[in-house]
Amino acid sequence: MNDGMDLLLLSSSRTHGYGLLEHARDEIAEFLAGVTELVFVPYAQRDHDGYTATVAEALRPLPITVTGVHTAADPVAAIGAARAVFVGGGNSFRLLKTLQDTGLLPAVRDRVRTGALRYMGASAGTNMACPTLRTTNDMPIAEPSSFGALGLLPFQINPHYVDPDPSSTHMGETREQRITEFLEDNDVPVLGIREGGWLRVRDAAARLGGLKGSRLFGRGAEPRELAPGEDVSFLLSGTPRFDVPG
Repeated sequence: MNDGMDLLLLSSSRTHGYGLLEHARDEIAEFLAGVTELVFVPYAQRDHDGYTATVAEALRPLPITVTGVHTAADPVAAIGAARAVFVGGGNSFRLLKTLQDTGLLPAVRDRVRTGALRYMGASAGTNMACPTLRTTNDMPIAEPSSFGALGLLPFQINPHYVDPDPSSTHMGETREQRITEFLEDNDVPVLGIREGGWLRVRDAAARLGGLKGSRLFGRGAEPRELAPGEDVSFLLSGTPRFDVPG
């Protein structure tokens, strides 16, 4: 974990009862203070122009211009000149493959780690901040060259975390069961952030925010409930270990 990084990681860009990004608009405004142009990465969805226009409209109340990185003649150079980037949600496999294919994965990683680029993610974009794609909820509709993501954090996040419903007749795996299965083969904390919640990381500090809390999973430990506003800076000092069956 590198000091100097500034991250805003949303579980979701939409939450019930709010417009796109509306639930987090105050936090986004604070995060982007002093920035006049936001570079948006729409690669998690197929319609890049439409997705960019939708995000630009959602952020219209803020004094900021949204520019899709896909419109740049040289996307890597566009990231090199940016002060803030927003990686949107959609399919995490498609997103990671495109970041790899365009060369944006190392370009974003290097600038965020030095503190030169503020990083905002939502859903799939939040998955990208983790060491690996392994805790995404998405179907593998595309095949990236590896599951290795940006690695801005030393732990995993599960966006859109949904609690088990004891009254449900659905016989498939719950989200908790899937995360428990992940921990059978990997020794790294997983932060399940419910829709409407987010994680803010600044320098060597991390805190939860938003409308709902989170649930923290670890190998050999009972899940722990975390409330909005709670300090989770301790998660930044861990060392993830993958492919280590328990």
